[in-house]
Amino acid sequence: MEPRKTPPEYFLEIFADTSSVKDVLKGVLNLIFFHRYFPSIRPSTVDVLDLTLPVINDVELETLIDSRVTSLVRQHLSSSNAYGGGGGGVRGRIAVEFFEKKRKRAGLWFGGLAGKGEEEVCWEIWTLDVTIATPKTESERAKVRKAMENMLQKAAFKILAVVNRDKDHIPPITTSDANPFPYRIVLNPRTDSWGNRIGLY
Repeated sequence: MEPRKTPPEYFLEIFADTSSVKDVLKGVLNLIFFHRYFPSIRPSTVDVLDLTLPVINDVELETLIDSRVTSLVRQHLSSSNAYGGGGGGVRGRIAVEFFEKKRKRAGLWFGGLAGKGEEEVCWEIWTLDVTIATPKTESERAKVRKAMENMLQKAAFKILAVVNRDKDHIPPITTSDANPFPYRIVLNPRTDSWGNRIGLY
């Protein structure tokens, strides 16, 4: 039995204020999916801050992204209220995980017990470390705006660099399913090891 490889994990630093964080996160997540979502898609674009980013017109994916982003922002609002206003910034984390379906090998433990005899094996993880700022003054707002624009551009360039450079770990498409690679968007995943994420879904 070959050892299970740890999937590559890419980290992105996301910084936004409370009024822009949803748009920024949706823009970054859509950019990741634009390069890792293999069904036929009709792309369109959205303007986020000073960048035009691709978005995927898929209602199910849009709904999932929207609900996860909303939950992360809601967690931020409740934790910043709990700590007296959150003047500095509250951190959160959101991860996108891509899987391939593999046929389980027959063995003493799993021989025929698991439905179709398939398991999902993670082949790539994108982790977004999110800092949400709450600027108080006009000059703070201007600084935060500039920092957000720089961060978004840096994140977009990093995604493009990774998807153009790292291709060898992408599994072959072996199914005629509409989406050959299932995915999950996970809020605040544990960071110590990928193996600890299994129980979170």
